[in-house]
Amino acid sequence: MRSLSFQLILISLLGYLIGCRPGLDNTVPFPKQLGEGLNTEGAKLLYTQTRKACEGVYTIADGSDAFGDELAAKWSYTVKAPGDTTHYLTLFCEPQAAFFILEGRQVGDSLVFEGFWRRLVNSETGTARFIVQKGNGGSVLLDPACCQPIPPGQVVFRGFYGLGEEARRFPMSFVSNRPLNPKPFQILAHRGGGRTSDLLPASENSAEIIRLAPRLGATGVEIDIRQTKDGVPILYHDNQLNLRLTQKNGLIGPIEEYTYKQLSSFVRLINGEKIPTLEEALTAVVYDTPLETVWLDTKDVRDMELVRQIQQTYQQRANALGRRLTIYIGLPSEETVTQFEQLPNHQQTVSLCELDTATAKRINAKVWAPRWTLGNPIAETKAMQAQGRRVFIWTLDVPSFIEQFINDNTLDGILTNYAPVVAYYHYVKQ
Repeated sequence: MRSLSFQLILISLLGYLIGCRPGLDNTVPFPKQLGEGLNTEGAKLLYTQTRKACEGVYTIADGSDAFGDELAAKWSYTVKAPGDTTHYLTLFCEPQAAFFILEGRQVGDSLVFEGFWRRLVNSETGTARFIVQKGNGGSVLLDPACCQPIPPGQVVFRGFYGLGEEARRFPMSFVSNRPLNPKPFQILAHRGGGRTSDLLPASENSAEIIRLAPRLGATGVEIDIRQTKDGVPILYHDNQLNLRLTQKNGLIGPIEEYTYKQLSSFVRLINGEKIPTLEEALTAVVYDTPLETVWLDTKDVRDMELVRQIQQTYQQRANALGRRLTIYIGLPSEETVTQFEQLPNHQQTVSLCELDTATAKRINAKVWAPRWTLGNPIAETKAMQAQGRRVFIWTLDVPSFIEQFINDNTLDGILTNYAPVVAYYHYVKQ
């Protein structure tokens, strides 16, 4: 495979990330929703067909200078408790990984959407409110027999957005254009949904970030698996306890030197969460989200059989619920492949291989996952797909290359720290 120029990659990364980046000891909290539309007396939750009809690619009229020419609107949900499901409409925009996360209600013969926006590459954020009035497509969206797709120009969202907690004073409107790209594609969020360095209000590799991931555009997540001193599989990226990932706690050194009880009692992630067990993370995936893919990146696993047992248990639970979910044991190194091959019937175990195609074939991996800096391996990808395997590439964050790889139309998924960017380029592709 042809390697991409290191200089080109470096220039692209610097061009994307440079700017008013806040200090890494802060988070960017989501602004509080003002709620005058969502909590209005008589406001109703939107029906499934109405939500579905809202999805699509829209042309931005007012606000294009800040958010680009087009946006992609896509629904997701989070189960907060049994019988308590909240649906979110995310608007994915092109400039600087911008996105809106909104909730919607029917108020009379109109639809009201409120929430916030954020640029993932810096600290810019604010509240937003949009209305689809009866004469601007509200009657179409609320029609129980609403057909899809909505014709171009028939639905118009109008409203305002603000900066931070300030009043919303900047006008924005967008008009229905075409359906979302229907091609199946996995948008895989790195470290459960986002890195701690991206200042999200949930820590990387936490159950909370997993629940947030679908709102950021993810259809799947990659999570990092290590084992504690007493053998409990947990989520944690680095091999050491450190202040990059955790609050001050008095514990130092390799994470495998501590029992799970010690970690659970004394260690909190940057945003205050406990380090989750693998079972807690998969519980969140299966019961609280619509995620379709989980990539278990086995960073430091001494008991591969235990990880496989947990994988299979939660796969069975997802299947019993009718969930379209696949959980892969990810194998990033020769060492983990050797451990995996020692398992009985390992070739029947659902796995993902980051090494060469020959190794992926030998262990019968369901997914081959090469790194993106080797270029887009189109020929190898087609060969693997002809054998019934999927191909995910990792870890790609540069928008120009994301757009290029998606337009090449060969990959089955991209692992990224910027799920909103991948979501935008995938859904608007024609």
